[in-house]
Amino acid sequence: MISKSLLFISLLLGIAAGSGLAQSTPADAGNGNPIIPGWFADPTIVKIGDIYYIYATTDNEMLGSGAPTVWYSRDFQNWYNYTMEIPSMSAVNLRNFWAPDLVIGDDGKYYLYFGNCQAGCNIYGYVSDTPVGPWKKLHEDDTPVISHNYPREGFPSLDAQFFKDDDSKIYAYWGTWVHYNNGYAVGQLNNQTMDAMFDSKNIPLTQTPKPFEAAYMMKRNGKYILMYSSASCHDETYNVRYSYSNSPYGPFTPGKNNPILSTNADKSVHGPGHHSVLKNNNDYYIIYHRHDYPFTAGGLARQICMDSLIFENDSTIKTVVPSHRGIRNFVNIKSPENIAYLAKTTASSYYNLESLACNYEYKPSFATDNNNATLWKAATNSLPQNLTVDLGKVQKINRIMTQFEFASYYYQYKIEYSSDGKKWKMYVDKSKNRTSGSPMIDDKSVSARFLKLTVLATEKTGLYAAVWNMKVYDTLFDIPLKLENKTSNEGPALQSKMEQLVNLDLDKISLTDSLSSIPNRGSIGGNFSRSGDVTIGKDEKEGFKFIRFNNGALTLNDRAVPASLAWNGAYTVSVWAKNPVVNNVDECLVSWCDRTEYYLANSYNALFYNSGGYGAAAHLEGHFDMRYKKVPIENTWHHIVLTFDGVVEKIYVDGVLNNSQNMTLASAIDKAKIILGASDTGENYTGYMASMQMYDQAMSQEEIVKLMDTTRPATIRRMK
Repeated sequence: MISKSLLFISLLLGIAAGSGLAQSTPADAGNGNPIIPGWFADPTIVKIGDIYYIYATTDNEMLGSGAPTVWYSRDFQNWYNYTMEIPSMSAVNLRNFWAPDLVIGDDGKYYLYFGNCQAGCNIYGYVSDTPVGPWKKLHEDDTPVISHNYPREGFPSLDAQFFKDDDSKIYAYWGTWVHYNNGYAVGQLNNQTMDAMFDSKNIPLTQTPKPFEAAYMMKRNGKYILMYSSASCHDETYNVRYSYSNSPYGPFTPGKNNPILSTNADKSVHGPGHHSVLKNNNDYYIIYHRHDYPFTAGGLARQICMDSLIFENDSTIKTVVPSHRGIRNFVNIKSPENIAYLAKTTASSYYNLESLACNYEYKPSFATDNNNATLWKAATNSLPQNLTVDLGKVQKINRIMTQFEFASYYYQYKIEYSSDGKKWKMYVDKSKNRTSGSPMIDDKSVSARFLKLTVLATEKTGLYAAVWNMKVYDTLFDIPLKLENKTSNEGPALQSKMEQLVNLDLDKISLTDSLSSIPNRGSIGGNFSRSGDVTIGKDEKEGFKFIRFNNGALTLNDRAVPASLAWNGAYTVSVWAKNPVVNNVDECLVSWCDRTEYYLANSYNALFYNSGGYGAAAHLEGHFDMRYKKVPIENTWHHIVLTFDGVVEKIYVDGVLNNSQNMTLASAIDKAKIILGASDTGENYTGYMASMQMYDQAMSQEEIVKLMDTTRPATIRRMK
């Protein structure tokens, strides 16, 4: 049987052969796209002096709410990530850094603007003497530079991009969800204070057809080209369009060839959009994000790419050909040779993604292929895990650069070296490291053939030992800026104990029990407390006990949610349930997260049983929630299991895989309680529950079938 991943690659090769073009696949070694190793989106690229800077949304967590970082490079091959120092807001802890843009003021200072929806959807501004900070607020009282409801009531001020005209006037273009907000907004920035807008208005929808977000203005030979993103950022429909005008305010005429950047035929470039433009001599390049492969639910695991932007004339842009190979020799700087390129690799394990959508292997060889679309990932998120690189012969080594999966979280690790693969010496010991960065740069002069990277711990729970690229150099070379992130006070993350945390066992509960306190027979102990209408009953025909929920709940109030379930921690939740009526009203079987800490997609996690809304798994946003492909039949006992291994989330009904999706979580548990029959905000289950178990580990289908049999209500077990 041919795996789906091989079929995918074969399809791409077939398309290339049929078209006569030298096309490539996402997994080809040496690909130049993505240009950045990690999860980033909404890029703004700026060249200052001889250094290129990319400001972007840090992606793949909590609706793109990662740390405010900047990437910088001199040679366009080696990119370095730095977490910027940005003061928090007075009223709330700042965590949204969406779609940043940088403007150089007439005073020579650097002005950073980005969107934030924590206190209304606004654009805030900051100033610094350098392109990387530290940054100071333009308004100490957190007054936005562009506020929500401006320039008209109800308008969400996000995705601002700034444009400096030839006369030094600075204009901003902004707006998101504009297809139902009557078009983008345009206004002029006070270029004396850089902290306020004036003369702002809406651009009519007819002038920018099918808009969604991410307006970007550029000027070419007197023509103002307003580019923007269309359709939905969450799926393959996302694309880039443009209109043009003789004035920064319009009126704008829709351009030819729209959309100019779209998902390609084989969907290996999926959902490209939200871009900026870089001019290099007389050539133009579009820098944009695209979705990952395999596709992560919600479409917010994005990566940054670059391709040529070609004009037919001053007002017409040709259709962009999105590529995996990218742009070669963009900068005339000879980069040092990576002597680990295509070196043989072995690992303690590697992850084989198996879901309803695809099969895909995160091979050890991906760590030495110099391709930011691929990475080695261990088989599970248990640690330690190791990766060994064979350079083929004993060579001089002076520098090792390791690009871990998440640039803004630290990894604790060590690197050993050997000439024969048997006797090992320490190259670097970072087993106590608490500083993030990409790449992690370790310098030492040795001679060796083999290098062994061992990942010992991670800052966040459930992060895998995963490496985009491990590069090795025989000579040292200059690193621009040489910035280092601050040491983290958090972690390292607690490892799973692989235990049954919770077990609701009704065997010893009397039918006359008031249920004021039910012991949890799982490893964390404690007692469930009843609230609302919750009673115990017995199926007289089958002879087993059950809990009847009717707008009530059982809450484990005297125990905290275990730290192993935080963030991206693996888990399995198993319930025997019967719902008399299944409809689209949200009914929660089990909840263990809380919505007050973040209230952002992927920070919430709960198991539901209904036909609409959250469906099976709730993550606070419809594009991330997982429904049942086939809703379990009402008024019938079912074994329902939700399991997650840190990469793939799966729902099983009666031992059969019902649905699955790729997912990265940032589960918020600090203020949460484990609740049966309701969520943290209600969403009560109105039905029956015969048993419930919860584990801090993922389970295979074989293990789930075994669990179904061992937890089956007693008389049903006899009837089998």
